Amino acid sequence: MSTPAVVIAAPASGSGKTTLATGLMGALCRAGHRVAPFKVGPDFIDPGYHALAAGRPGRNLDPVLVGEPLIGPLYRHGSDDADIAVVEGVMGLFDGRIGDTATGAARGSTAQVASLLGAPVVLVVDARGQSHSVAALLHGFATFDPGVRLAGVILNRVGSPRHETVLRQACEQAGVTVLGSIPRSDELAVPSRHLGLVTAVEHGRRAGAAVEAMTELAARHVDLNAVMSLADSRVSDPPWTPQRCEPVAEAVTVALAAGRAFTFGYSEHAELLRAAGADVVAFDPLNDPLPAEAAALVLPGGFPEEFGTELSANDAVRGQIRALAGRGAPIHAECAGLTYLVDDLDGHPMCGVLAGSARFTDTLTLGYRDAVAVADSSLHALGDRTVGHEFHRTTVRFVGERQAAWRYAGRGGAAVDDGAVHRGVHAAYLHTHPAAHPNAVARFVAAAATSKLAG
Repeated sequence: MSTPAVVIAAPASGSGKTTLATGLMGALCRAGHRVAPFKVGPDFIDPGYHALAAGRPGRNLDPVLVGEPLIGPLYRHGSDDADIAVVEGVMGLFDGRIGDTATGAARGSTAQVASLLGAPVVLVVDARGQSHSVAALLHGFATFDPGVRLAGVILNRVGSPRHETVLRQACEQAGVTVLGSIPRSDELAVPSRHLGLVTAVEHGRRAGAAVEAMTELAARHVDLNAVMSLADSRVSDPPWTPQRCEPVAEAVTVALAAGRAFTFGYSEHAELLRAAGADVVAFDPLNDPLPAEAAALVLPGGFPEEFGTELSANDAVRGQIRALAGRGAPIHAECAGLTYLVDDLDGHPMCGVLAGSARFTDTLTLGYRDAVAVADSSLHALGDRTVGHEFHRTTVRFVGERQAAWRYAGRGGAAVDDGAVHRGVHAAYLHTHPAAHPNAVARFVAAAATSKLAG
């Protein structure tokens, strides 16, 4: 049977989804339940807080990146052995990829994922400045898309007992069950920056305290028994499994950058690397050397611009990465990883694997991209196609000629040549989900085994 789920959504961003979803995960765990945490969309930051609350990896469900057929299997995989899954939505309930709306809900929206899972939606409503009008809002969200089951509402930022009474009357008029009422408070806040919340890894001990506060809030003000009773899912697909690749005969070590500067990665990536025969060893480029026997390197996204001085100070590991690249070993770098491989980032010396400079800017580059590989690399063959996601405020200016990794239409429709392919290096701003491309992971590990034998 498919693990029952609730989807935590909202009319708009900023309504309190992350606080309530994370708090609900923690409160249900505290009550003795095994909770599987999920996030709709490509976001890497919220799952870090989910993992702290639930005690297991936070995973993403993104139909744009992986395709609709994989949502059910990935859900089954991530919710294995759980009593309930809590799925945090993205933006407003029906918001998704701009210009990609087949029905009432946009592709990649919370509503689409809830429909694919057959799971009920709990709407978090910011009640500030509202009273009876909340009935009209709930009526609209309950009837807009018949494929979405609005099972309840959590009223957030309620000003007073009188305010709560009026809001409950409005919800009753709309026929929507109130599952919780959260009083207005400015005490609970997680610091944010240019790309959203500060990551849980960076927030350190304070992240644990923030999650505990969210947990206490949900435990005190949300009817957990009612949430458990309404949870449901109708996924009939078999679970996704990373055992899709023929493991290489030669054992190889793949170094995976982690720590405060490199936090943007999907759990399925390491699982696929291991399934292809790799020994995955995490290390922190802020402090650690490259793992011994590393035959390949993965540099995920993150916030290197926040740690330029520290990254530059570890000149030993920068030299080791430069030497690894010089041997032609496969290196997969996304976004932050790309900026770490160039000569400098905001004037701080980086690895010098790719000739160029990275700079932090005031411009946010954000959105899904339909991309094509414009070169053979350790990951992809020329002409391979993918859907990826850009999410950064840095830019890279390359020196001299280069072979790009991807080509896609950027903002305004102009063609963009993203990243670089050089010997074993495949580096680009584009984030992709490895579960959508298991063959690329297998190709990468095979290239590592070949490189090791040649070395």
